[in-house]
Amino acid sequence: MKDRQNTTLNASVQTDTLEQSQIMGQQAILDWLAKHNITEVECLVPDISGIPRGKILPVGKFVSGLEASGLRLPEYVFGQSVTGDYMDSDVLNAAVGDVVLQPDFAGCYLVPWYDEPTAQIIHDAVYPDGREVTVAPRSVLKRVIKKFEEKGLKPIVAPELEFFLVAQSSDPDAPLKTPPGRSGRAETAKQAYGIDAVNDFDPFFEEVYDHCEAMGLDIDTLTHEGGAAQMEINFNHGDALQLADQALLFKRTVRQTALNHDIHATFMAKPMQFQPGSSMHLHCSIEDADTGKNIFADADGLETDAFRWAIAGMQAHLAGGMPLMAPFVNSYRRFASTYDAPANLDWAYDNRTVGLRVPLGDPMNRRIENRVPGADTNPYLVIALTLASIYLGLEAQKAPTGPVQPKHELRVSLPRNLDAALDKMDKATTLRSILGEDFLTVFSEVKRAEAEAFLEVISSWEREFLLLNV
Repeated sequence: MKDRQNTTLNASVQTDTLEQSQIMGQQAILDWLAKHNITEVECLVPDISGIPRGKILPVGKFVSGLEASGLRLPEYVFGQSVTGDYMDSDVLNAAVGDVVLQPDFAGCYLVPWYDEPTAQIIHDAVYPDGREVTVAPRSVLKRVIKKFEEKGLKPIVAPELEFFLVAQSSDPDAPLKTPPGRSGRAETAKQAYGIDAVNDFDPFFEEVYDHCEAMGLDIDTLTHEGGAAQMEINFNHGDALQLADQALLFKRTVRQTALNHDIHATFMAKPMQFQPGSSMHLHCSIEDADTGKNIFADADGLETDAFRWAIAGMQAHLAGGMPLMAPFVNSYRRFASTYDAPANLDWAYDNRTVGLRVPLGDPMNRRIENRVPGADTNPYLVIALTLASIYLGLEAQKAPTGPVQPKHELRVSLPRNLDAALDKMDKATTLRSILGEDFLTVFSEVKRAEAEAFLEVISSWEREFLLLNV
């Protein structure tokens, strides 16, 4: 879907009124549906965990709902936990009823794994009176991006997503196993950057690339990571909201393609005890919206004050948003090993043991890599947090710590469990002001409920070491 007519949407935002903009946006969607002979539409909104929620409609029903502004979901979809449960909320009100879904033409994608021509369209959520649903993750990111736009700046990001391929199993208590590839044998040794190890799953990856090309997902390189059957896909750098949309759909694509090959793909942060964890590293730079120049480098390629302020902002505020980068109990198991999962906010040049890495390369492409987030995160929230921290750094104009030297003894400065991280987030006053008080309150409510649910589970470790010994 590389030929999507985004110019139609770009034209719409130049119109004089919001109503005119909506009419032109709706027409663009209708034209796109007709062009691709769509018969069914999946209307998606990302929830707090980054799970696509929504409705599936015949195209005629979607069009009539679009024209009547009648496609709705309960507001409580944004307060739903990963277990599917709802809990009491100080923000969400069950009596408020439904919110209205508004499709984003830039978020129209094909669903290439279906035989019937099907669309998946990402939506925003608003109340019936037109106000945005502030607790919706996509709205959180859009508000942060708007902060930069008001300063004449444009954030540029590039996610890197790691995941494991595992054998299918219906027993959640059974340890995960690596699936056999074309060779008929499962990987047992770590095969970091192994070409043949990737090629062992060539039919799976060929289908992933075919699906991504059909959808217009701008993925770049594929590499084998340090774990057995652990892979990484890098995205080309681009617009922050569009890359968040694509990361959401990419995870869905990989999981669906894996099912078609009788295996599972998992983005859990730490799916296997003796394997490394999976991350979602995020590369960030900021452009001048008028000139397109990277504000992290001057005309001579030297580091600017803005570059240093951005690092200082990340050092000052990322820890307060740790639950957005490590949202589940399992997320913190990733930091317990030595597999390049930094539990600090030190920074350095081309050093993968620190939380904030500055890759070497063309100074005009200078960027900062946030290496803390896990692959289990909601991409909208990780990008929003990282950009919000950079924005606050540009506002505060403070200097960061000095870059860490290669033999420096690394600190552990980030919360090491979900409860401690949520406690810290509750006190992050400045960060809450930019991400939204209501949103972070709902996020905390959901995550604390998930943590309480986990406490009810008795693990095999407890049975192994406590059953007959205490």
